[in-house]
Amino acid sequence: MKIALIGDFNEQVPAHQAILKALELAGCPDTGYQWIHTQDADLNTLASFSAFWCVPASPYADIDNVLTAIGYARTHDLPFLGTCGGYQHAVLEFARHALGYPQADNAEVNPDTSMPLVASLTCKLYDERHFIRLASGSLAQQIYGCDRIEEEYHCGFGVNPDYLSIFDGRELSFSGFDEDGDPRVLEIKSHCFFIGTAFQPERSAFSGKSHPLICRFVESAKKVSSGL
Repeated sequence: MKIALIGDFNEQVPAHQAILKALELAGCPDTGYQWIHTQDADLNTLASFSAFWCVPASPYADIDNVLTAIGYARTHDLPFLGTCGGYQHAVLEFARHALGYPQADNAEVNPDTSMPLVASLTCKLYDERHFIRLASGSLAQQIYGCDRIEEEYHCGFGVNPDYLSIFDGRELSFSGFDEDGDPRVLEIKSHCFFIGTAFQPERSAFSGKSHPLICRFVESAKKVSSGL
């Protein structure tokens, strides 16, 4: 098993500290993953990995490479987990490359974009916990085993609800919404494992707890690696 952690590693970022422990708690050995700086995430590098986790702490040094990595996982049916910034860029990748909206962009990076698919949150979610309702029959609900969860965030940007209609009837769907009706979880149910979360499930590791999403992600990576 070889999981690519796509992101610009910074030991000062709490989520990056948590990810290593979260993988350990999910049964991933320290030889089972590798940090890949976004400037190095080209197709030649990606081909040697069996699963991809696009990690928090954006803006990334190379956004195009991040979108390439996400698209590679999506189109090759390889396990993908995107948390916080990874979730935002999974939405951008699908909108640009699957739905045909090349102008879709992140207002944090391009404040003058004509299509701010990722936009500033009205209320920033810095180190806050909130409830999320999971859609009935969704993969997320199946993994959690319930339809209402509470998770921790650290983000100031999110998916702009004004553009949710472009995903109606599409392969990528939003399966988790907060109490205000804003999207917080996405998935591609037909994929072996493709989930993005606005929250940071890795933070559960600070309490010494394994997280169901991360456990299922690692399990999926193991299956791909073993050819199952």
